Amino acid sequence: MKLFKQLLVAPAALGLLAPLAANANDLNLDGVNQYASQEQVTSISQFSDVRPTDWAYQALSNLIERYGCVAGYPNGTYKGGQAMTRYEAAALLNACLDRITEVTDELKRLMKEFEKELAVLRGRVDGLEAKVGELEANQFSTTTKLNGKATFVLGANSFNGDATAIRDQYRSELGATTFNYDVQLNFDTSFTGKDLLRTRLRAGNFRDTTYLGGNEFAPNPLSALEVAFQEDDSDNQVNINRLFYQFPVGSDFTVTIGGRVRQDDMLAMWPSVYPADTVLDFFTYAGAPAAYSLNLGSGAGIWWQKDGWSVSLNYVAANGNEGNPNIGGIGTDGSAQTGTAQIGYAAENWGLAVAYTYANGIGFAAGTPFAVGVSEFGGFDSSNSIGVSGYWQPSEAGWVPSISAGWGITGYNTADDLAGFDGIQSQSWYVGLQWEDVFIKGNAAGMAVGQGTFITSFGDDSDIKDALGDSPNDGNYVWEWWYKFQVTDNISVTPAIYYLSAPLGQIQKFNGDTFNQFGGLVKTTFKF
Repeated sequence: MKLFKQLLVAPAALGLLAPLAANANDLNLDGVNQYASQEQVTSISQFSDVRPTDWAYQALSNLIERYGCVAGYPNGTYKGGQAMTRYEAAALLNACLDRITEVTDELKRLMKEFEKELAVLRGRVDGLEAKVGELEANQFSTTTKLNGKATFVLGANSFNGDATAIRDQYRSELGATTFNYDVQLNFDTSFTGKDLLRTRLRAGNFRDTTYLGGNEFAPNPLSALEVAFQEDDSDNQVNINRLFYQFPVGSDFTVTIGGRVRQDDMLAMWPSVYPADTVLDFFTYAGAPAAYSLNLGSGAGIWWQKDGWSVSLNYVAANGNEGNPNIGGIGTDGSAQTGTAQIGYAAENWGLAVAYTYANGIGFAAGTPFAVGVSEFGGFDSSNSIGVSGYWQPSEAGWVPSISAGWGITGYNTADDLAGFDGIQSQSWYVGLQWEDVFIKGNAAGMAVGQGTFITSFGDDSDIKDALGDSPNDGNYVWEWWYKFQVTDNISVTPAIYYLSAPLGQIQKFNGDTFNQFGGLVKTTFKF
């Protein structure tokens, strides 16, 4: 009986001296694994809480020296007085038995006592091992995770106003109800656990809808949806939408480089929490579509982040893959390039950022046709934009919404033969409100209002003023309202309506005519 008495104070059986639970529901696998996975001790002196005066001291010492089946906790303690369930005791007894080659009568009786618990435990372990083996056999990569999003959009638009020619043409060419989709597949790879190689595949079929920004005769950038995607002239084409590598340098710096990387991929913070579910594209630019142009192409960037503060610097050339310097390359007249610097601060429930962007050869998508045309095709050398954006959100969901707001201003640098354009400017702004857990926990609602990028000053050219008037008359207002039903963790349905007071800006107002657009849609999003 001597060995049996010794085993009673072994880690597998010591719990029998304390109250034990016989119910399988009390099995604590985490506790068992934490204890059983520790390295076996070689001397009782390694336990800081076991003293020679303890009644089990000699028994523990013999077990360690003779069988080597006593384990401690990571902090160097044994915790001999801690209670155990019978399943935990069985698990630790099993670990001890694995180290004992001689099966005595005492051991047989002890194994018989725990026969039921040992069988249940081994069955569960075998089941877990089978599941792990199945997962390992079916995973396509040990370093890459796949996540995706598929979005369906069912919607329609109405066009109104006394600009009859524009109104009637929009009705005839873009007045139908449409059903479109967008799908994104992200392959996120990490080689060190701290880096990220992102590859995004994307496809859509919004080419001939107002959701992509209009049609050829009268582009309408302000009605574009954020989810609308079309990479080329054909629908349903899968394209590489992102391909970049991001890695830390030291504890405070992060570097990003890629052949398909977007401006905001290289910012340490985004100064907006609106919206939870995107509708109109304009409201995703933090109120400053020129400063936050979301230029996409070949690029690189670095940011520093510490104690809430951050500084970001990045460069993107939309045509960086082209070899002809007239239409592409890095740092050429044809690069369609942006250089951005951002300083930001993010606290627990609020944030603020100021961004500066130098641009050459790109159009600002979220603006009036006049502003977009001036920025991209107006013959300007470059533009300089500043954006000031921030947000605040309550600590708990309730009647008080989160508030996001931003403002941007852009000045254009002209070529020598366009000196009369000196002083031309554009501006933009927005305010977005969002409520969480509306009516049902997990659901959200929001609304936003703003003015997309619009020309505010012509400069000093008298010929332009004679032709277009002293004022650009390019102002507009954009509104949206939405409610998101979170059907499951992976499926949401978002009905939304929006209103554009003057989507064509100065083009429609030249003769004093009015033209507006009202739209509604239902967006269903699947995440996997």
